[in-house]
Amino acid sequence: MILEFPQAPDVQTMDAPALTAYLEQLREKIAALDEAEPKNMNSDAYEEWGEEHEALEDLVDEVLDRLDELALS
Repeated sequence: MILEFPQAPDVQTMDAPALTAYLEQLREKIAALDEAEPKNMNSDAYEEWGEEHEALEDLVDEVLDRLDELALS
């Protein structure tokens, strides 16, 4: 089961409170995705799940980087 998520917002245009709220949403989505992890690691479903999980983790990294940038300015 792959969860569908809407298009990611542009984190470069978001302020710190919006980024913090978005970060929480991303972490909740990762937790939900973890609950839906396919059992068969050799399946196409697992590969799709892994790609979605990685994409969400990349977004978390992007948000954290932007929060760091804002803290330094």
